[in-house]
Amino acid sequence: MENQTTQEPKKNSNVIYFLVVVIVALLGTDVYLYMKKNNSDTRIAVQSDEKTKLQVELDSLEAQIEQVNSGKVKMSAELQAKNDSLRTKIKVLRGELAKGKLTAEELSKAQEDVKQLRYFVTKYTVDIEELRKENVSLATERDTLKTNLTTVSAKATDLEKQNQDLNTKVQVASAIKVGAASVVGYKVKKNGKESDETKAKNVNKLKINFTVASNAVAAKGSHDIFIRIIDPIGNLITTNDSGTFNADSQDLQYTYKTSIDYKDDGVNYTVDWMYAQPFQKGTYTVLLYADGYTMGKTSVTFK
Repeated sequence: MENQTTQEPKKNSNVIYFLVVVIVALLGTDVYLYMKKNNSDTRIAVQSDEKTKLQVELDSLEAQIEQVNSGKVKMSAELQAKNDSLRTKIKVLRGELAKGKLTAEELSKAQEDVKQLRYFVTKYTVDIEELRKENVSLATERDTLKTNLTTVSAKATDLEKQNQDLNTKVQVASAIKVGAASVVGYKVKKNGKESDETKAKNVNKLKINFTVASNAVAAKGSHDIFIRIIDPIGNLITTNDSGTFNADSQDLQYTYKTSIDYKDDGVNYTVDWMYAQPFQKGTYTVLLYADGYTMGKTSVTFK
């Protein structure tokens, strides 16, 4: 009787121990499952944060490329290819990040790809900046050359004008001028004899006498002399032999043309001019030209 009482408490104690072990096991399992779930949630949260960081990084890189390209630098084919390649890589990475859950390996690869992309974008930015600086330098050189060319052209134009002015002055200075001049009317008889005449109806010839002023810079030798004779009412007398010439920067018609041999020796020159038409009463003006300029003038009056 006494033995049965002793065995009953022992049996109860074993049951209690078993229940304790079961409870502890269950608690351990719950803790393990909780920890496992917590770690899984943590990994998912970490991956989500990393994806967000990578997406922000891609946004930053794309904005950097846009900013660099906003300078509108004219790119070479090589730089354009780099630009297109970088944009393509960003697009591909965006697609990979948009898939959803990424394994740790996929996330690590994406991080490495973005890291390399950052390197290439930085290098691309440096290349574009160098190109921009080169373009600015070339533009500055071009503007400088244009300015220098304009200055040189202006100087050349000024020198050309000065040269023309100097040539004009030389031409004016070297043109022969009349020292003294006179014109006398003559009557030429049938037998060839002639006498000076002041009556208009008897005059059929003019003798134009002149000397040339001394001029050290005038060319010695033959000089063409153009003569214009103006009648009393202001008309130029012309004949079938009359032509045109240029003097004092204008084209003129002459009455008579001859030439002289100039030696700067003060000699007197005489030009005889016969006129088939009767002379009129009044004053005739005789204008002489040589070397493109007016030599001088004289006149005669007939009664």
